[in-house]
Amino acid sequence: MPHLTRRSFLAASSAALLTPLSLRARSRASELEWTDLASWRLEGRAFAERSAPYDRLPAAAEGVVRKEVWELSRDSAGIAARFATEASELHVRYRLNSDSLAMPHMPATGVSGVDLYGKAADGAWHWVEVTRPSARDVSARLVQGLSAARREWLLYLPLYNGVEKLELGVPAGAELEELPPPSAKPIAIYGTSIAHGACASRPGMAWTAILGRQLAREVVNLGFSGNGRMELEVGRFLATLDPAAFVLDCLPNMTPELVAERTAPLVKQLRERHATTPILLVEDRSFANAWLLEERARAHARRRQALRAAFEALQREGVPALHYLAGDELLGRDDEGTTDGSHPNDLGMLRQATAVASVLRPLIVG
Repeated sequence: MPHLTRRSFLAASSAALLTPLSLRARSRASELEWTDLASWRLEGRAFAERSAPYDRLPAAAEGVVRKEVWELSRDSAGIAARFATEASELHVRYRLNSDSLAMPHMPATGVSGVDLYGKAADGAWHWVEVTRPSARDVSARLVQGLSAARREWLLYLPLYNGVEKLELGVPAGAELEELPPPSAKPIAIYGTSIAHGACASRPGMAWTAILGRQLAREVVNLGFSGNGRMELEVGRFLATLDPAAFVLDCLPNMTPELVAERTAPLVKQLRERHATTPILLVEDRSFANAWLLEERARAHARRRQALRAAFEALQREGVPALHYLAGDELLGRDDEGTTDGSHPNDLGMLRQATAVASVLRPLIVG
């Protein structure tokens, strides 16, 4: 394989600006070979028995978890495909579950786009391209003009939309090799809209995705926008996983009373099946304007006090491998880390991923 620096990797794809399939490209469609990814061993898709190919919870969860949680689990947040090819260009086509392509505070690239990264010679993942959906059916050329060399790729699926069907296209005769997720145990995250991915500009910038690249591990994203509430019904399925660590980041969706009521039962539910797997309790991030709005600052303090009290009580009971991450600096101290005061922008996402990784890195084994 030719030596590829980050610069040469990107230079080789200098013609890689995303180009929706034009009439000319459509005339070449017969020259492309398409591969449906539904049967691949996709990263972040933890449950085998699913109602649809890109669901995040198993079919058995329907009717057990609340309706809102079930519907949000149909979003493909955190699911990603790893593959290798020597193809000179890459295409993608997919159909979204919903025609709600964007939100007022989050672009279509993050809500409904697929996001492509490539691995350079330094072993790190570098961003290449993201789709820009304008309809439920998306057909796009992701990259072209690549020199002849086998490369590894990572394709993240949409954060706040689901996928009915997803195919990769390469020129006829080019090999497309499915690659498995990292062999190390994954990180399992149960959280809110912030874990779900709001408001990353693209799927690869969700903090859960950044965390996966930082730790070189698969991440199972069980973030449910507005509905991350430490529910035992969700914990029932979370506990069936075998991760390197559990991360519980639910405070933004909870009152202090719910935090006090639900933290210990959920931790004990996980401990019944995972005696020593690290469990990280994460405080809520600070609203960017909490420095000025006293009631918001007091709400943070009350939720954090409730979580800290539950954590200390569990420690006194002898619950092992329980860890804690404060939230006051989770997105930084300059108040520049959010889109709307609450949800992280890409800067905030990077900061949260780095904070979580710093705690998990010495804890995870296997």
